[in-house]
Amino acid sequence: MRRPCRAVVLAGAALAIAHGVCAATEPAGSGALEQVLQLLAARRHGHVTFTEVHQLAMLDRPLESSGELLYDAPDRLEKRTLAPKPEDLLLERGVLTIRRGGRSRVLSLRDYPQAVPFVESIRATLAGDRAALERYFTLQFSGNVGDWTLELVPRDSTLTRSVQQVRIHGERDAIGSVEIRQSDGDASLLRIGAEVSP
Repeated sequence: MRRPCRAVVLAGAALAIAHGVCAATEPAGSGALEQVLQLLAARRHGHVTFTEVHQLAMLDRPLESSGELLYDAPDRLEKRTLAPKPEDLLLERGVLTIRRGGRSRVLSLRDYPQAVPFVESIRATLAGDRAALERYFTLQFSGNVGDWTLELVPRDSTLTRSVQQVRIHGERDAIGSVEIRQSDGDASLLRIGAEVSP
C-alpha cells in the first residue's frame, strides 16, 4: 500500500479508537452489537494517549511511536504523534492533512477509493449505523462487558487487497487495543492509554 493510502487507513482506524467503543454483555447475534452501536452514537468527543507498533516486512525492527488522539463528532480526528518524531494527521470531512517536518500534504479520500470503504465503515460505527457497517465488513463480536473483542473482516475484494482484518479489544467502555492486519503481511498494534484531561 502506498504511504498516503496507509495513512488514510490508519487514520480511519484511529478514528474508532479516539472515539471509544463500549461493550455489551452478549454475542452480536443476541443484541449486544446493537447496544454497542447505541453507546457509540451517544459519544461526541474523545481525547486519549496512544502507543503504536508497526511490523513492516521490509524492516528488521518494528517502528514504535506514541502521542495523542482527538475525536470530535461527526468526523474530525486528529492523531498527534509526539515521539520519535512529531507528525500530525488530521482527518476531517473526507480530507486528510499530513503535517511533518514543517511540511503539509493534503489528500482527498476520493483519490484513494480502496481506503474509502474502510474509513466510511469506521464512521458508520461511530454513527451507530449497523447497515452501513455490514455493507463493508463481516462483524464478529465476542466476550462480555468486562472483556470483549470486535473483529471486522472486509467483504469487498478491493478492500481485502489492503486490509485483511481489524481486531478491537476493550474492557467496559474503554478500548485497550486495535490491531490491523494488512494483506501484504504488515501489521500495526495501537494501544490506548489514559484519557487526556481538558
